[in-house]
Amino acid sequence: MTEHADPRFRALDSWDSLTAMRAIWESQIAAVASIGPALPTLADLVEAALPRLRAGGRLVYAGAGTSIRIAVQDGTELGPTFNWPEERVHYLIAGGRAALSRGIEGAEDDTQDAHLQVAKAGIGADDVVIGLAASGRTPFTLAAVEAARMAGALTAGISCNRGAALQGVAEHGVVIETGAEVVAGSTRMKAATAQKVVLNMISTQLMVRLGHVHDGLMVDMRPQNQKLRIRARDMVMQIAGVSAEAAQSALEQAGWRVKAAILVAHGLDAERARQELAAADGVLRAALAGIRADDDAPS
Repeated sequence: MTEHADPRFRALDSWDSLTAMRAIWESQIAAVASIGPALPTLADLVEAALPRLRAGGRLVYAGAGTSIRIAVQDGTELGPTFNWPEERVHYLIAGGRAALSRGIEGAEDDTQDAHLQVAKAGIGADDVVIGLAASGRTPFTLAAVEAARMAGALTAGISCNRGAALQGVAEHGVVIETGAEVVAGSTRMKAATAQKVVLNMISTQLMVRLGHVHDGLMVDMRPQNQKLRIRARDMVMQIAGVSAEAAQSALEQAGWRVKAAILVAHGLDAERARQELAAADGVLRAALAGIRADDDAPS
């Protein structure tokens, strides 16, 4: 369906810009709406991925062309937003890094390279590999997901055509039926929008469940500039219930780590704050509950 020509848009090139852009906008809305039926499958994928990531595994994205470019954007943002280690994100890219900025002829058909990349990356049982292909039949992506699954990784395949081969190769086949594009076959449009939203959903919920979000706040973000340092201070103020000055002091003592600073603001020293967070697997809510239980314990 993603490569079919929709007769509704046959005269697109003769329409005025407002009419044409309204059609494109409506198609984008439809692309996001098409994700709804896949929500149970996406939730199952997240739950299956959590034990592997908690064991130290990597989040691995595989694909060609537009799909992998979208994936790289998703993975790259996990570090500054959630302090997810860069070494725990990996990309299997048809055509290699050069393909992120230009088309590489024949790259998406190179199954041998897919197998080589999986082997070179040392993909294993703790890794979570997400393959993306709008058509669901891109040879590189199919080969990468198949090789990763054989290596013991948890595998998911996200495609926009029902019955595509990718759904059979991956353990978790995610189908987002976006249908024909306004410009026939241009899967950088509806299909790409749907893939981007799905990756946002998967990676965000993984980070939430892994303890990188508290009360809807990015408590593991890296305060790398003045704007983010102000945001970090405000988070400590809000969660710990302290003044701006106390929040600033706690952040400085904790090396500008927000979660540790919140515990410091509750009266712990920086080292004890780090120990409490480690004991709680980095989950701030659990660490706060722990120190409150200690405070309530009889002396």
